[in-house]
Amino acid sequence: MIGELVFRLTGLSLRAFVRQHLAGPLGADFQLGVRDEDLGRVADVIPPAAGLDLSALDPDSVAYRTFSGPAADAAAANTPAWRAAELGAANGHGNAGSVARILASSARLLKPATLDLIFAEQSNGPDLVNGLHLRWGIGFALPDRRTLPWLPDGRVAFWGGWGGSMAIMDVDRGVTIAYVMNDMGADILGSARSAAYVQAVYRALDGSAGSVRPVEPSVEHGVRRIPENGVHLKPPL
Repeated sequence: MIGELVFRLTGLSLRAFVRQHLAGPLGADFQLGVRDEDLGRVADVIPPAAGLDLSALDPDSVAYRTFSGPAADAAAANTPAWRAAELGAANGHGNAGSVARILASSARLLKPATLDLIFAEQSNGPDLVNGLHLRWGIGFALPDRRTLPWLPDGRVAFWGGWGGSMAIMDVDRGVTIAYVMNDMGADILGSARSAAYVQAVYRALDGSAGSVRPVEPSVEHGVRRIPENGVHLKPPL
């Protein structure tokens, strides 16, 4: 959908818009779909040891329909077709530095009134897909200690990816934090690794997260889980 909007407004594909108006001018090593000449620079994704277990979900639920239509396969990210595709929500290729550089430019690219909209709460409650308690602004999640207790309060916007990657824009402190990895964990939002790195950054800045300990995933009989109304993750046989 976003690709069609960009095309109608600019006449450019989303891939070309990202290259010409974001990554290129900012000097960010980021591509939406990888150029053939750069394929040798791409590290393979290492899928998590735990697979999605949908057996505990109601087949008519939003979560079940989301995770089964079609079922997610992290290994697909290693295929030539995936790397060449133009998937705005899924196959950006870069590193933590390029992600942070692009997101940090928001203050320059967006009007102050548009930035303010990001922090206007749109919803607050359990997410029907992942089961986490989430606060949403416009385009980004907002801090909530019930979900990520290691994020500070304030004008902070964030989101993460399957496996533990995180991107955080802290307007109050004027800092953008990005963490990406190719060795995926089973986590749906954040991980013990990203929590440790983010806390270290905030301790260096002002100690605001220094007293907050990362919350480890609960482990019961070898099952790593997110909240009870979410998707259970268990090691494959």
